[in-house]
Amino acid sequence: MRKYNRWVALFIGCLVLAADLLTKYWVQSHLHPTGYSRGYPYGGIPVFHNFFGIEFSINHETNRGAAWGMLANWQAYLVFFRIALIIGLLCYFFFFNKRRTWDIPLILITAGALGNIVDYFIYGHVIDMFHFVLWGYDYPVFNVADSAIFIGIAWLFILSFIEDRKYGLKE
Repeated sequence: MRKYNRWVALFIGCLVLAADLLTKYWVQSHLHPTGYSRGYPYGGIPVFHNFFGIEFSINHETNRGAAWGMLANWQAYLVFFRIALIIGLLCYFFFFNKRRTWDIPLILITAGALGNIVDYFIYGHVIDMFHFVLWGYDYPVFNVADSAIFIGIAWLFILSFIEDRKYGLKE
């Protein structure tokens, strides 16, 4: 890719981080934590109901752990791990990454991790808001940062598969 790709990736990362922080601020300011109460069938503000079997609402959930609340009792370790991950990803991005196709996915993961760590330092927990029920499966509530992390990891996985097939496996 062209040389400007790094700047494009950084700009996208800043947009993702801003979207994450702004949505969390809005949820924190305008919605009460729902916990597991169910006003609308699944709590929060309904966006759509039974759209081809899918429910979606905007909620205010708090998460003191990692994905789906795992490791909630290990917050100090999670903070250390998240900061180390952010530093490691930024170092790899700026100094070691030779694959320009990896720039945007790496920045998506970094922006997502940064959004969640900023949340922890501001609120003492991560704020989640997007709640989907997919054909009866109550998917855990997540936020923009979680989406960026997932998309970045999936993108890297797909790129790795494509690059391995394109250039052959190097042993």
